[in-house]
Amino acid sequence: MNLRSGRLNQEMSSEAADYTSSLTSDKVIFYADIKCNFAHVLMLKHEKIIDADIADKILEALDKLKEEGYEALTFDNSVEDVHMAIENYVTNIVGPDGGFMHTAKSRNDQVATDIRLVLRDKITEIQIAILDFIEGLTLLASEHLETVMVGYTHLQHAQPITIAHHLMAYAQSLKRDYERLDDTYKRVNLNPLGSAAMTTTSFPINRELTTKLLGFSKFLENSMDGVSSRDFISETVFDLSSLMTTLSKICEELILWSSYEFGVVKIADEYSSTSSIMPQKKNPDVAELARSKATIVNGELITILTILKAIPYTYNRDLQEITPHLWNAVTVSEDTLNIVTKMLLSAEFNKKRCLELAGSNFATVTDLADLMVRERKIPFRTAHKIVGRVVNEAIDQNKSTNDIDSEFIDNIAIELDFKPLNLGDELVQKVLDPLENVKIRSVPGGPSPEMVNLAISNLTEFLNEEFEKKGI
Repeated sequence: MNLRSGRLNQEMSSEAADYTSSLTSDKVIFYADIKCNFAHVLMLKHEKIIDADIADKILEALDKLKEEGYEALTFDNSVEDVHMAIENYVTNIVGPDGGFMHTAKSRNDQVATDIRLVLRDKITEIQIAILDFIEGLTLLASEHLETVMVGYTHLQHAQPITIAHHLMAYAQSLKRDYERLDDTYKRVNLNPLGSAAMTTTSFPINRELTTKLLGFSKFLENSMDGVSSRDFISETVFDLSSLMTTLSKICEELILWSSYEFGVVKIADEYSSTSSIMPQKKNPDVAELARSKATIVNGELITILTILKAIPYTYNRDLQEITPHLWNAVTVSEDTLNIVTKMLLSAEFNKKRCLELAGSNFATVTDLADLMVRERKIPFRTAHKIVGRVVNEAIDQNKSTNDIDSEFIDNIAIELDFKPLNLGDELVQKVLDPLENVKIRSVPGGPSPEMVNLAISNLTEFLNEEFEKKGI
């Protein structure tokens, strides 16, 4: 039975019905739609807009459907979406009076409300997963405060850091992803219900009551905006795209670091595969797939923005096409966040190889230049020039960092028409030692164990506050 067939002389063709149907993605908003209808009918009853007995029967039918689940609905060519299927279900139980549940309400404000109800829960779930990942990173970092490795710029050896410092860089990036979602949540948690089709209604509805019943912070104050705004979706998917970019970068480094050439990390077998022909292979397939799935969310964002860019006010059916892209972005992000969390936190770091890389390829010589500035009060650019020549000469003479001593430096300084620096072998070797090199970088935000421990403490405090807000 088509409840809205009065205006049309013929039913929509089955081909057109299938083409316009949103049922494939409507299952996501099923329980939200029941909740939305329930709050609306309670409000209609409270305001005496519909008879209390009729309202109670409708509410009982909605409760019954909530218990029976989505499978209790009946779908045919006359049912184009979940809203109509639910209304049919209620009407079949209550009779024609079931139609009162749609008093002072349109599908336009109803679907806008449903999406927001589901999305705010999804945002919270993803935020909690991010917090769990950050917590895992802080715990793992605390085990590697003095596990020295080399940091890179341009993917070339730059300066020594620690595994802990690198892991905390991930944690800080994830914290920003969390905070972006936290800010977006404020704009998702607004109630469009009561906007009706686009101009509210002549019935004396109570929007404050439905806002309270549905747990929104407040209602949207323009009915045209209420039914047609979907920027909260594009904003959420942007946040998810940013999160996926963070996860993709993590995966990129796991892939690089697990290669023989780097040899820094061992990815657990559970997140690896082997070759169909080369039995020696251990491939980082999960990290590779996670890295590629970031592009899916990026694509969904562009699709959503493109749909939105040229739609006139107010509601247009184009908006229906946005939600499948939203739910796909949410699903891909949730799944990827879950798998990357488990993969990274189960990885094993090769401490010996990390130290070897940190001490090779002259990664510590920046502090040799700093030493010259501190001890001999020469300009940094002068020190930079001397140290650059020291490295060139060491490479030409096949010397390593361990072979550089005070005399070697003085000879270079003299060649460049500078005075001997007489730094002494003890000072030179200390600044060139990777662990000592890290320890002296005790500026807040730096890689010294002391500063990383402080960063872990600060982030742990943040985690405790946020977990408490989420009721965990």
